[in-house]
Amino acid sequence: QVQLVESGGELVQAGDSLRLSCKVSGGSFPIYAMGWFRQAPGKEREFVGGISWVGDTNLVDSVKGRFAISRDNAKNTVYLQMNSLKPEDTAVYYCASKQFGGATLMRKYDYWGQGTQVTVSS
Repeated sequence: QVQLVESGGELVQAGDSLRLSCKVSGGSFPIYAMGWFRQAPGKEREFVGGISWVGDTNLVDSVKGRFAISRDNAKNTVYLQMNSLKPEDTAVYYCASKQFGGATLMRKYDYWGQGTQVTVSS
């Protein structure tokens, strides 16, 4: 059974930085592509960015230049570094896994974490 556990979310001020972590247990992490999604109150869950099993990354335009994704296969962990946070980044952030290549669609992912809350105050 593959389990994903996110951590690192908290209440911060606009302009601050946060690093979210997603630790994966079970399965074979090195062949997983990992995605980060977020869901703001009253809105649908949306793709934020992802990293393929070989380390290729992509981010949506709204976070490019501010967010970065990385992975540490030795720790079975993927990270979402968030800089210059804005109030509109407030959401529950989820990580998800699938094998090999990255994807932007939720339905392409096999396993999901429980989410971690990020709140950015102005």
